[in-house]
Amino acid sequence: MKESVFEMDMNDTNSGGSFNFTKFIKQLISYWPWFVGAILLSLLLANLYLRYATITYSSVAKIKIIDDSKETDIAKDPLSLVWSDSNINLDNEIAVMQSYRLMSQVVDSLNLHIAYYYVGNIKTSEIWNAPFTVKETINRDSITRPHSFYVKLDVAGFNIVDDNKRNYEVPYFNQNYYQNELPFEISLLDEIKVGEYKNKEYLVIINPFKQSVLKLASSLVVQPLNKKSDILGLWMNGESFLKSEDVLNKVIEVFNNDGIKDRQQVSKRTLEFIDERFNYLTQELDSIEGGKQSFKTQNSLSYIEADADNSLIRKSETEEEVNKLETQVSLIKVLKKTVSNQEQYQVLPVNIGLENVSLNALVANYNQMALERGKLTLSVGISHPTLVSISGQLDRAKTNIIKTINVYEAQLRLSLRRLKEDKNKANSIFSELPEKEKRLRSIERQQSIKENLFLLLLQKREEAAINLAVTSPSIKIVDYGLTKTNPISPNRTVVFGIAGLLGLVLPFVFFYVRFSMDNLIHDKSDFNDKSRIPLLAEIPHFKAEKRFASFNDRSELAESFRILATNISYTFLKSNNKGSVIFMTSGNTDEGKSLLAFNLSIAYASVNKKVLLVDADLRRPEQYNYFEKDINTEGLSDFLSGSESKWENYVFSGLNNNIGHDVCLSGAIPLNAPQILSNGAFEIFINQAKEIYDIIIVDTAPIIPVTDTLLIADCADVTLFVTRVGVTTKEVLKEADNLNRKGKLKNMAFVLNDIEIDFKKTYSYEYNEQA
Repeated sequence: MKESVFEMDMNDTNSGGSFNFTKFIKQLISYWPWFVGAILLSLLLANLYLRYATITYSSVAKIKIIDDSKETDIAKDPLSLVWSDSNINLDNEIAVMQSYRLMSQVVDSLNLHIAYYYVGNIKTSEIWNAPFTVKETINRDSITRPHSFYVKLDVAGFNIVDDNKRNYEVPYFNQNYYQNELPFEISLLDEIKVGEYKNKEYLVIINPFKQSVLKLASSLVVQPLNKKSDILGLWMNGESFLKSEDVLNKVIEVFNNDGIKDRQQVSKRTLEFIDERFNYLTQELDSIEGGKQSFKTQNSLSYIEADADNSLIRKSETEEEVNKLETQVSLIKVLKKTVSNQEQYQVLPVNIGLENVSLNALVANYNQMALERGKLTLSVGISHPTLVSISGQLDRAKTNIIKTINVYEAQLRLSLRRLKEDKNKANSIFSELPEKEKRLRSIERQQSIKENLFLLLLQKREEAAINLAVTSPSIKIVDYGLTKTNPISPNRTVVFGIAGLLGLVLPFVFFYVRFSMDNLIHDKSDFNDKSRIPLLAEIPHFKAEKRFASFNDRSELAESFRILATNISYTFLKSNNKGSVIFMTSGNTDEGKSLLAFNLSIAYASVNKKVLLVDADLRRPEQYNYFEKDINTEGLSDFLSGSESKWENYVFSGLNNNIGHDVCLSGAIPLNAPQILSNGAFEIFINQAKEIYDIIIVDTAPIIPVTDTLLIADCADVTLFVTRVGVTTKEVLKEADNLNRKGKLKNMAFVLNDIEIDFKKTYSYEYNEQA
């Protein structure tokens, strides 16, 4: 049977040691100021971070690679356009753009290996337009680590401090003042007013050149805008957006100039070859023309008469064809000689007048591969697989060119031989012509061949010169370097979002760990609902007075103990029999059992019960403090030690000398407390006192550190086990339950002491009737 006078639900507890998440959330609600404070602190720290964090901007430039196959060759056909699909490999172009060769040109041009920073009170920020410039005076290869220099602009000059804390004063107008000590020259920019930069400090860092080049290559992102686009985007992130924009523009400029140089290289080689041939042909023409003049003078010849029209026409046609073939033979000899004497993997002259299309195509393809090999040798070793492959292709291409030249030369000679036979047949008709005229014709023929060759080379030279002069750019600039208005880092929304989240999560984790590892009792939910020991009462925490002021006390403290007394009587003392013994014990010290025993005794006495308060804690007594007695005042230990004494001699009036309230103090602290408690005298004391008193409240020793209470446990009718919020551990509850299960303590009931209760709300207690 279970009856309840006051409501207290025991079903909120968890069995075992499992974690109660619902309870945890309810506990967190009471700590809401912590969460508010953590969120505000996190937001404040986030604001400080945003104020002093390094701000990073993203800059972008866009270019379009121009396809050579779609460009107009104004030397050949100024009005023609070739429409075809793009032959550009963007991956190759990106690799060239990010190559060490081009990146080193950018770093060298902009002096990117020298970094400038403004030193503020809290943070140091990179700047691009410093009021001065620095130029290193030592070999770049000797710089193997970054060197830092702090620079201030004073009235007379620069104040410089190096890595070793050495100080230098460099005048503004004598830059070589410390030339032998400082590794650089420093100069003030034009139109700079020193007064505007007073008390400002700058940091100059000279980095290794190679390291700066590699850093630039890694920070430059180049990729197509999308899969179908032939427009490349160049991205760079940095603290100084002016620097990023200048770097992107310089990369575009260097890449474009590199493409233009590649296109001009073939034209330059062609011009050099034609100029060499001009010198040789000029000498030959001068010799032929001089010989012709001498021959005609010596033989009194002025011009050739046409005396046979048909024969002459035939002869002229054959001679023209022979001249044409001989011209081709001369050109093929020149090309053959050039190919044979060419230095390894150099470009060959192209379009020198040969009418063999396949041979011209082979030469052009050879030149293209030679240019690619020249670029590759600048960035890879001689054993690189790609370089070896291209070299092999060049060797095979050169062999094919030589074979084609030989075949073409043989064909020309065969055709020439046949034409000469036809010419001889025509000449036989003119056998009657004088020998002098024949010799003259021979001289004129040689002159015609050389003149035709000279004119052809002159035409090709003009074409090559035009191509060199009007070389088109290799790229089209869509957008120069542009920077977004909003920085990419730090992101205010993300930072404040993370800060707010941390403000919630960190207190949550902190309290979760704290509550999970907390082994102390905090409220009634910590009591095991499977225990047979009931929780009889919850004693509130009182900040001021913790004891009864008088028997007529009507304070909240007094009412709470009267309720406890009522619950004890209703639960365990229903028969209202006199002489009931109530033991007040605890697991350890400092749990308030002595104070509770005192207050409970007053509570019973205030409802007209004759009460005896006995201090049976012989090792650490406390009751003498409540009655302003000396610790050595005679009491229980003195009675237990002397068999012939009367226990009444050790009892005196209690609070305010009330006739219904008596006290027996512990007496002098004995050396053998267990012996005197187990000698039978305590049972005599209790049995005789029960004849006089309605309620006997015994303040006993804690059960875990000593066995004193267990020695006299049979004398109790009720055992109140005091627990205290924030002091008693859950292991103590298990030990108490174990003692109850073994029957070592009679009629056990828990009392939860020092609990925080809002007295403006209803609080309650529960009592259980044991079977």
